[in-house]
Amino acid sequence: MPLDDGLTPIVDAPLIEPAQADAAQGPDVLAVCQRQSAPRRTTWHAHARGQLVSADRGLLSVDTGAFRSLVPAAYTVWLPPGLAHAVQSHGPFEGWSAYIDPAVCGSLPAQPGVFHASALLRAAIHRLAAWTSGPWTPRQTRLAAVVLDELAAMTPAPLTLPLPRDARLRRIAQALSDDPGCERRSDQWARWAGLSPRTLSRRFAQETGMSFTAWRTCLRVLCALPWLAEGAPVKRVAWDLGYSSVSAFIAAFRQVMGTTPAAYRATVQQR
Repeated sequence: MPLDDGLTPIVDAPLIEPAQADAAQGPDVLAVCQRQSAPRRTTWHAHARGQLVSADRGLLSVDTGAFRSLVPAAYTVWLPPGLAHAVQSHGPFEGWSAYIDPAVCGSLPAQPGVFHASALLRAAIHRLAAWTSGPWTPRQTRLAAVVLDELAAMTPAPLTLPLPRDARLRRIAQALSDDPGCERRSDQWARWAGLSPRTLSRRFAQETGMSFTAWRTCLRVLCALPWLAEGAPVKRVAWDLGYSSVSAFIAAFRQVMGTTPAAYRATVQQR
């Protein structure tokens, strides 16, 4: 279950009525977009429809028990029908979700995963969400078919970050996800969470497969991706993420992504 620090107000409510998420009748695709000033989370639940959920900005934590990950904006999480899960945003929530009739989920993955959300998919879901309820027009039906075609063609995305299981480590991961530019050292984080530095180092590597330093570097790079895609200057992104120099940020970005921030931004904008 996603954790919070007990200080930041969090909206804990479903994006649509549970009865709609379980409805066998109705459109093949139910879509909703939402924007709010507070973080959002949904605690453990399941519904009959499959679900896509994505942030337009920031990060999402997604937990299905076996699958725990941080997901950057412009990527989407697929949750098959009936799968119990919990989702939380880091920072104010701005994003969307689509609920897919299980009768049309046959061509979609049987397991949860993170996928690249194409611009066409995002635009179609935003359009569907803007239409009021009621009998669908032929145009709406055609657009829902476009969404399903895009879902079937989604490509898996390796840009996720595993979350630790230990509650103390999850508290650190939560705080860093909320403020990736925080400059606390690992020993300071250990004291903050009630751990010894050695325990933090050992347990983090055991539970995520990465050192704490490597995990934090990947987190910062994930946070940088949507900012760069929107055209933010590399220098500003570096400073916002807590780097003391632009060159240090470029080196970290290249280590994770295999390219420079400027080259990544150019590639995304061409797409």
